Amino acid sequence: MIPDAIDASRYPARMRKVPPEIDDRDDASLFRNAIGADAGKVRPLREATPPPATPKPKPSAKMARRDEDDARSEFRRMRLSALEADDALTYRRDDITPRVLKKLACGEYAAQEELDLHGLPLASAEALLREFLRDCRRHGLGCVRIIHGKGRNSEDRLPVLKNMVDGLLRQRADVLAFHSPPSAQGGGGAVLVLLEKPASGS
Repeated sequence: MIPDAIDASRYPARMRKVPPEIDDRDDASLFRNAIGADAGKVRPLREATPPPATPKPKPSAKMARRDEDDARSEFRRMRLSALEADDALTYRRDDITPRVLKKLACGEYAAQEELDLHGLPLASAEALLREFLRDCRRHGLGCVRIIHGKGRNSEDRLPVLKNMVDGLLRQRADVLAFHSPPSAQGGGGAVLVLLEKPASGS
């Protein structure tokens, strides 16, 4: 038996199927309407604060060990090249003859002034030596003696002041030559220095 057709009028309106209204607006208009853009309800988002930078990774133990090993190697090289307590200081500029250096080593040049650094802290000794050499040049002195000691009581028994004096004198353009004097004039605990005299009028 075929059922009778449903009489839609018997049901409330809310239960009836209502055909959708046809909206002829384009998709962009529909989207703006849906989000409330046309009514001014949409506001631009604030610019987001950039995330904090990723912290740099801490050096690994392997890298730290390598740096430490490099530092130890450098220290060993410095020790191998460092002057010992009884080593003679010796240096001459290229324009100074070996004969002049030999005379200096034999103590044949008389020191006009003397500076005693023996027992001073390294930083104080270096500052005092620089000031002393400036004064010597200002007064036109040609030969001076610097007492640095042999450093037998220094840490690792390395003559710290002796090595500082050697390095500083080699860096100065006004130092013509230097050499440790004979024992009677200080031997390995001192050095005689020949200085370039300033040009007249300077």
